[in-house]
Amino acid sequence: MSLGMRSDWILDVLTDLKTFARANGMPALAEQLDDTAIVAMAEIAAIRNAQDGQRNDGDAAVGTYYGGIGTS
Repeated sequence: MSLGMRSDWILDVLTDLKTFARANGMPALAEQLDDTAIVAMAEIAAIRNAQDGQRNDGDAAVGTYYGGIGTS
């Protein structure tokens, strides 16, 4: 199971909490939950990027280029 599948539930929970907060007159909480969801997405993406880098024999996933069109 990938991190994406394991972590989607947390975003779903945050969305449910935000919906509840808005429906029950708690706009500040709903706004905070929006911010929390952004933090969660950023951290999930960072973990995925780190895991992708480890899958490439330990090479960094960012900034490594091994060729392309017109390279021999």
